[in-house]
Amino acid sequence: MTIDNRIQVVLIDDDPHLRQALSQTLDLAGLKILPLAEAKGLAGQLERDWPGVVVSDIRMPGMDGLELLTELHAQDPDLPVLLITGHGDVPLAVQAMRAGAYDFLEKPFASDALLDSVRRALALRRLVLDNRSLRLALSDRNELSTRLVGQSASMLRLREQIGALAATKADVLILGETGAGKEVVARALHDLSNRRNGPFVAINAGALAESVVESELFGHEPGAFTGAQKRRIGKFEFANGGTLFLDEIESMSLDVQVKLLRLLQERVVERLGGNQLIPLDIRIIAATKEDLRQAADQGRFRADLYYRLNVAPLRIPPLRERGEDALVMFQHFADEASARHGLPPHELQPGQRALLLRHTWPGNVRELQNAAERFALGLELALDNTEPQCGLGTAIDVVSGGLSEQVENFEKTLIAAELARSHSSVRSVAEALGIPRKTLHDKLRKHGLSFADSGASPQPDDLD
Repeated sequence: MTIDNRIQVVLIDDDPHLRQALSQTLDLAGLKILPLAEAKGLAGQLERDWPGVVVSDIRMPGMDGLELLTELHAQDPDLPVLLITGHGDVPLAVQAMRAGAYDFLEKPFASDALLDSVRRALALRRLVLDNRSLRLALSDRNELSTRLVGQSASMLRLREQIGALAATKADVLILGETGAGKEVVARALHDLSNRRNGPFVAINAGALAESVVESELFGHEPGAFTGAQKRRIGKFEFANGGTLFLDEIESMSLDVQVKLLRLLQERVVERLGGNQLIPLDIRIIAATKEDLRQAADQGRFRADLYYRLNVAPLRIPPLRERGEDALVMFQHFADEASARHGLPPHELQPGQRALLLRHTWPGNVRELQNAAERFALGLELALDNTEPQCGLGTAIDVVSGGLSEQVENFEKTLIAAELARSHSSVRSVAEALGIPRKTLHDKLRKHGLSFADSGASPQPDDLD
């Protein structure tokens, strides 16, 4: 059993009269206390980041205050422990302070002295825990979590896969819809690999004209074709020692696919018009928005190249499958845009959150980032292929009937969005919407909504 984090002061004294008097003093000051008659077993009930302080008598039967101090500080050396005694000799006070006691109070002492010491200790404890939380957040803020924002199961799995593949030499095939962030994933694979000091060369095969794609990728020698007056180093050769990211690989012609397959298998490149095989130390990361297996079955993509590329596939989930990641990413991009433009940040309102959650995001992260930029600039939150919006930028459904039907539908949308966002507590939903919990329960029944819709069970204090 652990002590509740709402307890601010654990008070230990074997004298029941003094324990009661001190408890009353602390209680009247608005502090939540737990009075105990003995110190034994206390350390095992306190979590390392328990946010309170301990006040203990020194001379007690069993475990005394100094022994308790030693045991508590073995678990958390930053926990404030205040010691009190009726035997106010200087050597004992010095011993207690050297052992790490936050303060030492000699009986009899004024109530104000105890309260002042406890409040200062609580303030210090809050500061220590805040700093711990900050350090933990900074240590966890690695390359992947800052580049690939989101806490959905699919994004956590993607980050794990990237972390596992980055250190290997394996070529990678990235699968993802338009705007899903395929180049972001490719750059993360490069930057987390031992090739990070080498070049990262990105090329979109779909943007290259058929007449120049081979020269662009493989290079050419002078006279290789009309207009080739001097040697050109191709992208593959330029990326030697690093990573080449080849996007929209499905758009490559079958002839170029043959040369790419040879490069993948033999790790050599031959310039157009040349006879020299140039060895390459290169990692290929290919990306596609199509089903290459289906393209191979249809004869549009070489099956042997597909199987050669499909050794280490990475699928980027579309934004519509990532739930509340859309809200997290939107706020992240909006805050970045606000800082970039020197504007104060804006907070999403419930109706706007509902709009973002209901949107299917055909343009994925790229579309969301553009919408966040507009939002940061104070423009209307308008999304493609979504419902009309009212003047405040919040979503409404198009329904038949008059104003009352539309207002009811709008109210239902807001409540459902807050229920999905704040599924840990109906109380937090009511507070976010600015209505009493009784009113919220009435509206849930009215609109056919329930707490179960949020995927969680209501807390006990939500049921009254």
